[in-house]
Amino acid sequence: MQPKAGMRAWLGFGALALPALLVSVDVSVMILALPHIGTDLDANSVEQLWIMDIYGFMLSGFLITMGAWGDRIGRRKLLMLGSAGFCAASLAAAFARSPEMLIASRALMGISGATVAPSSMALIRNMFHDHKERSLAFGIWMACTMGGMALGPVAGGLLLEHFGWSAIFLMGVPIMALLLITAPVLLPEFRAPDTARPDSASIVLSLTAILSAIYGLKELAAGGSHPVPFLAALAGAFLAAIFLHRQRRLRDPLVDLRLFHNASFSTALGGMFGITLTGAIMLSIAQYLQLVQGFSPFRAALWMLPSVIASMAGMLLSPLIARRLRPAYLIAGGLIISGAGCLMLLEAGVETGFAALVAGYVLFNLGTSPLVSLSGDLAVGSAPRDRAGAAAAMLQTSGEFAFALGIAVLGSLGSFAYRRSVAASVPADQPDSGILLAADNPAGFISEAENRSGGVSLDLMDVAYRAFASGMHAVALASGVILFGVALLIAMKLRRLPPVGTAGPDGAGHP
Repeated sequence: MQPKAGMRAWLGFGALALPALLVSVDVSVMILALPHIGTDLDANSVEQLWIMDIYGFMLSGFLITMGAWGDRIGRRKLLMLGSAGFCAASLAAAFARSPEMLIASRALMGISGATVAPSSMALIRNMFHDHKERSLAFGIWMACTMGGMALGPVAGGLLLEHFGWSAIFLMGVPIMALLLITAPVLLPEFRAPDTARPDSASIVLSLTAILSAIYGLKELAAGGSHPVPFLAALAGAFLAAIFLHRQRRLRDPLVDLRLFHNASFSTALGGMFGITLTGAIMLSIAQYLQLVQGFSPFRAALWMLPSVIASMAGMLLSPLIARRLRPAYLIAGGLIISGAGCLMLLEAGVETGFAALVAGYVLFNLGTSPLVSLSGDLAVGSAPRDRAGAAAAMLQTSGEFAFALGIAVLGSLGSFAYRRSVAASVPADQPDSGILLAADNPAGFISEAENRSGGVSLDLMDVAYRAFASGMHAVALASGVILFGVALLIAMKLRRLPPVGTAGPDGAGHP
């Protein structure tokens, strides 16, 4: 029987959970702050785009590299280096006086933030030997990570209302400073024994492959089928193939592909990839609340809070339920509930269905919470201790890539349904109908419609609202199909996995 964790381990875990929340908040907090920053720093549209996206690009691009480095030089050491870098970059961002300075600071924040997830999850793997405690710790940590992204707009709105935009960067300094102070006392050090220096070519290949692929997918989702983003995504896929081929040949690879032979690990990654594809729903609902319902960004974020609360509650309870119920049943059942929530979103229209939208989004988040909560233990807990950092990095990277892919693919599906609805609704004799049809997003269409006379303008805006609802319905329906498919995958692959804590003293259980 493995020993229970003491007070020191749980205090150290608290020191790990807060930075996870902070790093996730910083992904989404810019949604409300960007207009204020653009005005104060006189940033043009391209500069604003990079201010918004560079953090996520660097965070996702460096996860695998940081996971491998943590396994080799020490996970606590890497976490402290990353925390110090995050503090310095946050201060630089808060007092930036030019768009270029802010972009550079946000890039450093992303690189530093990439140390948090793999180091923290790997340390949890080492700190909690009892399987039940480890599963609970992973669940709480994942709740902080996922909840932070949803709380970002709310936190940003409150800070912007009472302080300037600099405050959104300064809020992270005391949290990271606390980690720097407490880490040497509360967190154990661990490094993989007898490991070689990470392969430089593999590091370059992983960075360029991930950054190229995510940049291309994001740009395709935002601007349609242009040659440069398409070529970037294609180059990313090609470089990823070269990277994987190189890993098979190395004695000490950056990514150990043998991890995929473990059913718990591979199924957790595949399941998380699948449900993260459906992240386009979040953006569709946020736009629906603002464009169709006319809510301010802050009010829209408040209406999305019930789903955040449901998600965090589900992630905290799932490890406890999984002690009594097989994970396959819990996760698959949750995903069926989540898929049903997607179907409820089909009831949301222009004048009716607002309650169905809120309830459906709550069910969507509640149903995905068991997989999100248990994925850390399934993936990282089933990996060898000396590969825990790399396993955590792969789990996080697959989520980042899936989110970008989902926005590109499901976003394109929603845009197709939107344009089809607009084309069927705009009268052929409407003046400048070609200009209206060329507006491939609701905001552009509404802007054109407002230039028309009163009655015509209202009719055209109603067309835009209904067309956007059609696009959201297409995204919701496709997401529901994906979720039902992932539920079937989980039920088949993990059906022999016993409840948490009954598979042996030190494993997540192996089917």
